[in-house]
Amino acid sequence: MKSIDLLTFGEPLMEFAEVQRDGERLYLPGHGGDVSNTAVAAARQGAKTAIFTALGNDSFGQDFLKLWQRENIDTSSVLTRKDGRTGAYFISYGEEGHVFSYARAGSAASLVSVEELPLQQIASARILHASGISQAISESCTDAVYAAMRHAKASGTVVSYDTNLRLKLWPLDRARAVINGASAMTDILLPGLDDAQQLTALERPEDICSFYLNLGCGVVALTMGKNGTMVATKDRLEIIAPYPVEAVDATGAGDTFDGAFLAEWLVHRDPFKSAAYANAAAALSTLGKGAVAPIPQRDGVEEFLRSK
Repeated sequence: MKSIDLLTFGEPLMEFAEVQRDGERLYLPGHGGDVSNTAVAAARQGAKTAIFTALGNDSFGQDFLKLWQRENIDTSSVLTRKDGRTGAYFISYGEEGHVFSYARAGSAASLVSVEELPLQQIASARILHASGISQAISESCTDAVYAAMRHAKASGTVVSYDTNLRLKLWPLDRARAVINGASAMTDILLPGLDDAQQLTALERPEDICSFYLNLGCGVVALTMGKNGTMVATKDRLEIIAPYPVEAVDATGAGDTFDGAFLAEWLVHRDPFKSAAYANAAAALSTLGKGAVAPIPQRDGVEEFLRSK
């Protein structure tokens, strides 16, 4: 019996977002990391959510445990490394939007191995979600994500994956090989257009969706920013319109889309309705600064949709 709706696997990162105050540049603490953001977004939509990762035995790690507990996210499989540390990143803002600077090398999460996987929890989840970043942070994590996916498939757990390409972490050739390999094991694929164009060497969204469907994906939800989301299955392809808003900060919008999409998909298994709902949630998440604070609750998303 499946006791968890969604289990995410990856690296949390402590966030420090730039603010200008009295002519000074300050960095306010928050929480980030793609799969942590996805877990929070899904939990705020009502999904029963868990996370698997490793934290350092430090104040940042303690902050994440407190965050997940506040969000009712199951932390029973989270590892704490006595001599490890939790990664961090900084967000600066300029004329072209946000810029990220990372301090994550050697983080506790990057040391996760196949032997540490919570196999029972993976089998008890309805969906396992990971990303390209989950694999890019180390070779051991590359292998662990593959092993987690294989165990999920063998256990009847749906596999979800966000390609989330980060070329600061690895070269494109290796990223293509690993991410396309993982995509071939995926039931629900959640790529962004810019990343997918680099990973597939294709330009047209239709061709990209066909590429991933031919790998074996059941559902592809290709986010295209202001152009909405292209959702493709073997029987249907449709562009789901976006919801224009006066965006303040797009940090975490893609992760909010993922969490909202998966939580909504679990309600009715309709990827097209799920993308419309997730587009709305992602739009609302851009109305504030930082990754986690602006992620909306389900009632906020539903109210927003009723107003349209």
